[in-house]
Amino acid sequence: MNATTVSGRKQPLIYRLPVISHFRASVGLQRGMLVTGLVLAVVFLLTAVFAPWIAPYGFAQLSDAAGPFPTQQPPSPAHIWGTTVGGYDVFSRVIWGAQTAAVVIIVAVAMSIFLGVALGLVSGYFGGWLDRTLVVIADAIYAFPSLLLAIVMSIVISHGQSSFWGGIVACSISISVVFVPQYFRVIRAETIRLKAEPYVESAKVVGASSIRIMGRHIFRNATRTLPLIFTLNASEAILTLAGLGFLGFGIEPTSAAEWGFDLNKAIADASSGIWWTGVYPGTAIVLTVLGLTLVGESINDLNDPRLRGRKKAVAGKGGPDSTDGAQAALEAESRVL
Repeated sequence: MNATTVSGRKQPLIYRLPVISHFRASVGLQRGMLVTGLVLAVVFLLTAVFAPWIAPYGFAQLSDAAGPFPTQQPPSPAHIWGTTVGGYDVFSRVIWGAQTAAVVIIVAVAMSIFLGVALGLVSGYFGGWLDRTLVVIADAIYAFPSLLLAIVMSIVISHGQSSFWGGIVACSISISVVFVPQYFRVIRAETIRLKAEPYVESAKVVGASSIRIMGRHIFRNATRTLPLIFTLNASEAILTLAGLGFLGFGIEPTSAAEWGFDLNKAIADASSGIWWTGVYPGTAIVLTVLGLTLVGESINDLNDPRLRGRKKAVAGKGGPDSTDGAQAALEAESRVL
């Protein structure tokens, strides 16, 4: 979405925020996908934030005033999603698992963005032997299977098991190592393109330092695609975290609830007809990943000026907005060229 309207007036800041601007530019099925993804993502975030008030029991609670919880109990008024073989309440574990996943996503992706953007800017701007070295290292890391690399890092950092914050840090670092090359390659490519732009050359002529040029002129333009990469990496982070927990390299069950670990414990239940211990955490993973992926893919489509312009032109055909849609498309194309 353009920062200014066709008449030249500057739009309010809220209309220029990444997700809101993409929502205003979407139409039809594309808007439906974006709204669906946003609803699922917001439900996930709200569940994570209000987990202490939503969950009736603690993630490791095995009893209450009435006594110990029964094991493998079907859904009932006392335990609406049943209990596990260990006596944990399934509903509470799923709710608390959303909080664990959200914390890991925030920490892991924040670390990845910081390192990836910093290395990409330095590598793309200065080039030379530093650029070649960083590219070789990034390609070598990127060549490894992401889950295998995360398992190795988890073993090295926490020896496979740890407390809540120790597990969060270990999982976040493991996932960050996988994601840093992605941010590095994107920011490096954008930096190489932008440092040849006339306004960057002008800044060099007037004597601006390299740090000022990278911070003031290149950083803002090179990081426009970060919201897209963030949403896609957030969904991948959930899958990686679930994979680590499923294989037994995640957070200990007494330290935090984790969907992948609960799925691992539900394998033996599936052959006995005990479906509730695996269906609910598995559904939570699927819906959360689906929501974040829909948001990311919708933003990716709307970042294509030709696709966005075509959709807006079709939506405004025969009405007064058709001219505005065509004009917006032409302005977007001119920015890309």
